[in-house]
Amino acid sequence: MRFPTYTSGMATTVRHDQRPGLRAHEDSIRLPFAELVSQLRDILGVRAVAYIGGVKSSRSVSTWAEGASTPGETDQQRLRNAFYAASLLRESYDATTVQSWFRGMNPALNDQAPAQVLREGDQMKAARDVITAAKSFAHIG
Repeated sequence: MRFPTYTSGMATTVRHDQRPGLRAHEDSIRLPFAELVSQLRDILGVRAVAYIGGVKSSRSVSTWAEGASTPGETDQQRLRNAFYAASLLRESYDATTVQSWFRGMNPALNDQAPAQVLREGDQMKAARDVITAAKSFAHIG
């Protein structure tokens, strides 16, 4: 897929993989849930995925990653949103930095941790706020 852009009055074509965050968005929608959980677990760690997914047991995360079970729709969407934000950040930072970002106080989120906002906030508002904060951090620093 190509998108037109304009530079100095001239139209140029940009491939979708050149637009920051587009691959993260596509993957958050298209990946089978088990694969998404497996990749998210690799980025954030099992405890953070369990927390965001609304469970206490890391075993639940393993069964999701294996495709043996799935959480409810709300928790699945929360994890897809977390994956989108984590993948955005992973384009610019290592997994340790992404983990710290998800767990730490964030001034763009009223000093709440992004993981907490995703788990406890209104699903749509939380997703929008966390993804906006992730884009800002990934592309501005």
